[in-house]
Amino acid sequence: MAHDLDSPLQTQMEVASIKGTGCDCLVNKRMERNFSARRRVFVQTESGCVLGIVLDRSDNAHTVKKRLQLALNVPTEESSLTYGDTVLKNDLSAVRNDSPLLLTRKFLHRSSSTPCLSPTGRDLQQRDQSGPIEILGSSNYFAPTKLLVKDIMKAMENGIDPIPVSSGLGGSYYFRNCNGENVAIVKPTDEEPFAPNNPKGWVGKALGQPGLKCSVRVGETGFREVAAYLLDYNHFANVPSTALVKITHSIFNVNDRVNGNMNQNGKLVSKIASLQQFIPHDFDASDHGTSSFTVSAVHRIGILDIRILNTDRHAGNLLVRKLDGFERFGQVELVPIDHGFCLPESLEDPYFEWIHWPQASIPFSEDELEYIDNLDPIYDSDMLRRELPMIREACLRVLVLCTIFLKEAAAFGLCLAEIGEMMSREFQAHKGDPSELELICIEARRWLEEMGVLAWERKTGEEECQFDIDCEDEELDMIPIVEEKLLTKTTSNFGFRNGNGRNPLSKLEENIEEEATAEIEGSQVPRALKQSMSLENTEDDEKTWQHKDGCLAGPYSGNWRFNEQLPASSCFELTDMNGEDWTQFLENFQKLLRPAFANPKSASLGQRQRQRLGTSCQF
Repeated sequence: MAHDLDSPLQTQMEVASIKGTGCDCLVNKRMERNFSARRRVFVQTESGCVLGIVLDRSDNAHTVKKRLQLALNVPTEESSLTYGDTVLKNDLSAVRNDSPLLLTRKFLHRSSSTPCLSPTGRDLQQRDQSGPIEILGSSNYFAPTKLLVKDIMKAMENGIDPIPVSSGLGGSYYFRNCNGENVAIVKPTDEEPFAPNNPKGWVGKALGQPGLKCSVRVGETGFREVAAYLLDYNHFANVPSTALVKITHSIFNVNDRVNGNMNQNGKLVSKIASLQQFIPHDFDASDHGTSSFTVSAVHRIGILDIRILNTDRHAGNLLVRKLDGFERFGQVELVPIDHGFCLPESLEDPYFEWIHWPQASIPFSEDELEYIDNLDPIYDSDMLRRELPMIREACLRVLVLCTIFLKEAAAFGLCLAEIGEMMSREFQAHKGDPSELELICIEARRWLEEMGVLAWERKTGEEECQFDIDCEDEELDMIPIVEEKLLTKTTSNFGFRNGNGRNPLSKLEENIEEEATAEIEGSQVPRALKQSMSLENTEDDEKTWQHKDGCLAGPYSGNWRFNEQLPASSCFELTDMNGEDWTQFLENFQKLLRPAFANPKSASLGQRQRQRLGTSCQF
């Protein structure tokens, strides 16, 4: 019978720092500094168990799994190591120091009778020689968090324990200083909603599976909290300092996955978690009128939310703190928290609480426009790859796309509310249409496909008449014709409405008959071209989407046309394009923005507040 990676409470208690096949547990500080030769990683199983491992230069994925097998009795052929998007086959050179890895089973289904893993007596004696709290990363960005950690550790040494937080769907804990004051909130990744050790009954999935929102995986909200902090340059939006940590304490929850009971039996448990500075506050935005919020505070938070496509900006995660002093009477400060549902892997419908606040309709100030203009999405992506190497490429593409959208919209003169409206889906008659941002993306992808048709036709022409000089003139003549065709389709569809006011992209319909598809399938036509050829029998104003793992993928992914309203759980995906296509897609996207801004769909609604389909995770 195959062994199970879900470890019992004894294993959850242990955090073995394993070195070499002899399982020596010494972590040399000088070796940590020289991580080009030796690196430390933290391997987390699907059940949340964390083990620290020191990698030698000669280590590869196979030797790491062998060393894990000695500690957990895990057959290496039944597990795999993942590092963000990457399944580690052999080479570990891309794995950075202090990075978290996920150990997954190749077979996810098991019965309750499957034997649990149990470490040997020798392994039980091997304790992690690192501190109770280890920051995953050594960047200067985390300097404030390092000071915070020192205060927490000193309090823990004096017997001041953390306090569980009763609110929210996931497990979270207030850690305190020596005065007993809350100074940090810790959210273990394996206690998120649907995660294995959620203490509030929201269980049922393994780490890495789709979570509360289909485009955010279970166990991956923690690094998104850190990403929002890292992207908040110069503390522009006032995001509290946040870091990803390995943290050990007996307060954490471990579920009995056989009986479904919670277990907090006083034994040490180590977790991967986000640690965020706790901000003392008077209330949150749901308990306070918005009239006292400054325009600047609302704008700055909104700018961040648009960049990171925040899908859960409800009033409960905007803290309100009264400012002291006679001159500041009545003034408050806004502090945005809870960014675990930002940077989704696809264009999830966002939720912006501020979208109908009066402050959001006031134009940006010169300082805000300068800040937006200086944003560099490519630099942002590189920074996140460096600081959070486990982040998925899909999240970075969403960041790039939304930052470009923000920059172009602000330069065009749109206000925060108008930008938010264009990113949000409209909800009418119990059905949701794609947002204007999604419609622009659909059009940009269609342009990309028609360019693929042109490239394929030109290549075919070269092969058929490579010795005929006349063919060169024909190819040159084709270019302006296709460009004119693209421009005509764009201008006729922009505004994204047809004569009867109905969204031309609002229906999904099965594509052409199987015979035509079979002809295309049998040829050596490029993938993008096959999709475009299948579109030739459709109306110009019908764009293609396809259901894929709960999300709508673009026309690269299948043969569908709009024939039913876009479901709330459907999202436009960006990862089914290679690097070259992605670059061209962004160029097309930017060309389409100006016409969209000049004739926004939301303008037809006048002053009427549009209903939004986005949903928050506040309960």
